[in-house]
This record gives sequence, structure tokens and C-alpha cells, in this order.
Amino acid sequence: MPASDISGLNRRRFLLGTAATAGTAALFSAVSVSFPGGAFAESAVPETTKAVLGFIALTDASPLIIAKEKGLFAKHGMPDVEVVKQSSWGTTRDNLVLGSAGSGIDGAHILTPMPYLMSAGTITQGAPLPMQILARLNLDGQGISVATGLRKENVGLDAGVLRDAFAAKKAAGTVSKVAVTFPGGTHDLWMRYWLAAAGIDPNSDVETIVVPPPQMVANLKVNTMDAFCVGEPWHEQMVNQDVGYSAITTGELWAKHPEKSFAMRADWVAAHPNAAKALTMAVLEAQQWCDAMENKDELSQIVGKRAWFNVAPADIVDRLKGTYDYGNGKPVVENSPHVMKFWRDHASYPFQSHDLWFLTEDQRWGYLPAGLDKAALIAAVNREDIWRAAAKDLGVAAADIPASTSRGVETFFDGKTFDPADPDAYLASLSIKRIA
Repeated sequence: MPASDISGLNRRRFLLGTAATAGTAALFSAVSVSFPGGAFAESAVPETTKAVLGFIALTDASPLIIAKEKGLFAKHGMPDVEVVKQSSWGTTRDNLVLGSAGSGIDGAHILTPMPYLMSAGTITQGAPLPMQILARLNLDGQGISVATGLRKENVGLDAGVLRDAFAAKKAAGTVSKVAVTFPGGTHDLWMRYWLAAAGIDPNSDVETIVVPPPQMVANLKVNTMDAFCVGEPWHEQMVNQDVGYSAITTGELWAKHPEKSFAMRADWVAAHPNAAKALTMAVLEAQQWCDAMENKDELSQIVGKRAWFNVAPADIVDRLKGTYDYGNGKPVVENSPHVMKFWRDHASYPFQSHDLWFLTEDQRWGYLPAGLDKAALIAAVNREDIWRAAAKDLGVAAADIPASTSRGVETFFDGKTFDPADPDAYLASLSIKRIA
């Protein structure tokens, strides 16, 4: 798909275009009621003062928590916003299906692929739930950690040293288990990319299990898995408790990679376009606050509270500041370039080219059909126009507003490149895959 196709997409094309697959056709029908007849009014009063937003205890949920704690939702005309803890990504999905009218939620801190998988109906029992991404919440800041039973391998960026260990375990009748947080989500894709780059097939050489983020460390303690991929603060807590070690931080796989998003039900956005922009303004302002180094200690204290993460600030603050103790005897890394970014480097802007990579990777592993019309799906889900309107009303500096919806060609640690103008060439270059 040429880059010009990404930037030139519009919702009229989405609604009138021809679906490439039955799943896309169903999405066309389901989403056709989701777009208002006209654009949201600039500087207009929000249509509602309330929204119910979900989050999971991960450091990249911080912008939603800070927007609530610092009164930023109220500042932008939404004083009755609730930010409600979810136990897992499956629970987040289920509560989004319910919506607040059904005692669920209207939007969430969410794995970037999930709004696409929900809109396509692949994780909602075949019934598409149109979702829309209003902002990206962060770049980088995830990791892959390994159990103490594999300490002698001291694995790092090259997962190849695990091949023999995994093979020996399989030969003895036990398949090695790697834990991720949701099938087709970001953590699943980072784990799969890391293993596959080393010639380890994540579909046959290991067993992938799903574990909610807050339960990763506890499961590692009782030897439920050999490795896991999740966001912070769980790796730092694991190292502090000396129950495993970090192999990598995901920025080493792909520097400045996109991660979580702020997404809402599309019907909620259609009914409350000005409120959607107000929520986005509050989130953007919170992201700027979270990114400031002078706020990191306070941020750790806030999100560590029982009401939010219920985690000691000491398990949050170092990696939040870019100090990484991998727990494997290697020197502690100071000022890591792979620190979680909330605002810098256009972290908040939802590049459509990044969404295209996630869709392509989900095709790679069979979570989405090969014939999916990715351009149409991106046009429906990615609301970078709301982000730009919110940024304009906030007075965001021109340097912090990307000129294009594409960040261009991306390069991964193994030398692979992803050109948004030709995602199929990227897919063809990958030797290990399972395309539906």
C-alpha cells in the first residue's frame, strides 16, 4: 500500500469501498453508523461530561491516571470521567463490548492491535465492534524476561542460545512455555518476532500462554513459564525480587516502537465528537507531564498507589527514568535510549504506518486474514484527525506535530525493514510465519 494511500484515505472511501474479505464487509456494515455527518465543532462544549475508561496496571497507562489525578479531564470539560482498573486485556475487551450503558467501559488504555481485531470481529466472537484510536500512549518501555532456570544461557538480544534448551526440554517431554498478555497484541508480537528472528518457531518450538500483566511475576515464581513479555513495572519488580532476569527491552528490537493506544468505541465518538476531542486534549497534556524527568518521582508515587497499580514506587521509578538493571550481572544501563516515551519523538501521535505494521504482523501469524483490506480498516479505526484537532486547540508546537501520517521505513534489530509503501515485501522477507 503506497504511503500516499495511507494519508489519502478518508471515511467516505471506507464506507463506499469494496471489502476484500467477508470480515471486512461485516466491518463496513457495522461501522457505517459510527461517523457523524459533519466534523466535530472546534472549541465546542463537550456533549457529555462523563466517560468510563479502562486501564491495566502497566506504566504506559500513566497518561490516563495522571489526567484523572491532576484534574485534566475536568479542565477540558469532562469532570465526571472514571478511570477503572481492568484485570486483563480479555476483560478490557469484554467491558468495551458492554459499553458503559451495560456497566462496561467506553474506552481504554489498550494494546494497539486490539481496536483493529475488535473492529474486524476476530476477537469478539465474529461480531465486529467498531473502535477508534484517538492517540498513541507511548513508545518503547516493554521487555522480555527469562526464568532463573535459564540463567546460565544469559540470553540477550539473540534468542538463539535458547534453541538447544527449548529442544532439550521438548525431547524430555515438556514444551517450554512463553507468556504474553493477549493473542495478537503487542507483547505477543514482540515475543514472536524475537524468537522467530533466532530461528525459533513460536508455533511449534514453544507453547505460548496468556497471562494478565499483573500476574506475570507471580507465575514466574512458581515456574509456570520460561519467559514472558509484558510492559513495566513488572520486569523491574521481577529483578528487585530476584526471580528472573531481563533478556531485552523491546526498544532493542525496534527503536522507538509504538506500543499502547487510547481508544474509544466508535459509536461513543460518533455521539460525542467534541467530548472525544476533550478527552484527547486531556490525555495529550498528561503525556507531556509524564514525559518530564522532573515529574518521574511523583509519577511513580501516584501510579504506585493501591487504587492504581498497588506496586511499590521503587519497582517503578528506575526504569521510568531510563535506569535498567537487567538482573543478570551485566552493568546497569543508565540513560537508556529505550526508556518509555510518552511525548517526545512524536510518541503521542498515532502514525497510520505503525498501525499498518501491526496489521501486517497479525496477518503474519494468522490472527487476521491474508486478504484483509488494511487500508480500509486503518481509515475506520485511526482517528489521527481528532489528535490533530486536540493538538491544535492545546497550542502544541508545530515541531511536535508530524507532517505525515507515515513515519517512513522502519528498521528492526535483525536488519529487516518495513516500508509502509510495500508491506507485502516485508511479509515475504520473513521466513517463519503462519498466514491464514
